[in-house]
Amino acid sequence: MTMSMTASPTSPRSRSLGQGLPLVLRPVLRAYFLGYASSTAPRVLTLLLLHLSRRRKNIIDEKPEDCFLPSLLRILRGGVELQRFPTFCAALVGGSTLLEAHTTAEIVRTSRYVSFKNSTVKVGYLLHISQYIITKSNILRLARWLSTFIAAWYSLRLLQSKKSEAFIDHVSYATPNGVALRPIQFAGRTMDLTLFAITRAVDVLVGELWAQRRARRVASGRWTKFEELASTLSDSSIFASSCALIMWAWIYTPDRLPRSYNKWIKSAAAVDQRLLLALRRMRFGEIKYGLETGQAHVLQGMCKDYNLPLDYGDPVKSIPYPCEVVHMGVGKSCEKHALSRWGNSFLWAFSTYLPLNLILTLRNPSKKRFKQTLESSARSSAFLGTFIALYYYGICLARTRIGPRILGTSTPRCQQIDGGICIGSGCVLCGWSVLIETAGRRKELGLFVAPRALATLFPRRYLLENQCRETIAFAFSTAVVFTCVGERPERVRGLFGKLLRGVLV
Repeated sequence: MTMSMTASPTSPRSRSLGQGLPLVLRPVLRAYFLGYASSTAPRVLTLLLLHLSRRRKNIIDEKPEDCFLPSLLRILRGGVELQRFPTFCAALVGGSTLLEAHTTAEIVRTSRYVSFKNSTVKVGYLLHISQYIITKSNILRLARWLSTFIAAWYSLRLLQSKKSEAFIDHVSYATPNGVALRPIQFAGRTMDLTLFAITRAVDVLVGELWAQRRARRVASGRWTKFEELASTLSDSSIFASSCALIMWAWIYTPDRLPRSYNKWIKSAAAVDQRLLLALRRMRFGEIKYGLETGQAHVLQGMCKDYNLPLDYGDPVKSIPYPCEVVHMGVGKSCEKHALSRWGNSFLWAFSTYLPLNLILTLRNPSKKRFKQTLESSARSSAFLGTFIALYYYGICLARTRIGPRILGTSTPRCQQIDGGICIGSGCVLCGWSVLIETAGRRKELGLFVAPRALATLFPRRYLLENQCRETIAFAFSTAVVFTCVGERPERVRGLFGKLLRGVLV
């Protein structure tokens, strides 16, 4: 959505911005323009929607600094600060291209002739003698990789140098004059960016190795249907496994997800927070079936609100909790609850996707594009509705349909099911709703959620002394991706690959 509101880096308008600059400097301008647009446009749009909402509700700002125009100017000025994302993009792309251009020029200049024992010998002969162990193309490839590695290192360090209060703790310690506070700075502000780079580098390397393997086996006639199925389902598998990690973290460790992402999942799931609290306490042993732990009030409040017997929320009297509590007033049937979830989620998503897609269609309206917009919005809404329905139905399958038949109905088994197995079942099922989407969308969605899934496996804050490891991982991964854009641009998949080719090529 952000990119649709700005000029594409491959469009004539964006390219014309750098026509007056030397060829080697044009990627810098395109990178800065793209970084500025992607970092400021979402914030401007959010501010605009909030302002319109407040105007509709006749809410008048009491403080001048909360007015629309000053806030807009703060956002626009903030984007041009040195330690922000646009400068990072320009430093990364500009540094890699300029270093590569300089290194390439040196290689071309010195590769024409080499002085050897007072005689001038063409390098080509030396390469031929060494049987092309060191070829000019490999040297250029190494130069590109090293140039990007250096640029990525220093550009990420630029972002990391900006201090944030969210990554500073104050620890008290005793002094001769009393107790004082000592600030301790943590790292991790750029973790999401690093994981994105790692995901893309792994996708490039694994994709290239798999393509080579496929070519060899097809040529030898040994390519099997199982391997073809694995290729077809690879993006869906990435999405499903990533969503399983994300949804598990959303239930039990929500602090491992970005705040905005956590908030969006909460809006889409439309779940009573008391139910989430009960599931977490069941997982960590604060609520135990058959044992009075003083936690009955957590779900009994829900039961009262949804006109259910209060005993349904008592872990001593209800072993396990009836699924009606999970259904939140829809009824006893798990299937009816799943269908209800699907319908509500579809309408919620359709009311969001359709207006946004229609805005894009207005740029070049036609009957065919309008029909495609409706189909695309309906497909994406069905995907999200199925995702949510499968998640909740997976929980019910483990709690009442399949779990008790396999594990039994004893109190310890009920504790085990509600302590994690039911959530795991929903997490495993929900991501396969991506099969509703087209192959292109499955690819984009898989690459979108994979870094967020990896983030659930790492702390969002860590000791500053270990920041060098993250910087090395980012620089190495970025160098792999940029080198691949130069050598095999089609290997960097999806919209990101198109954007990167538009900036670099």
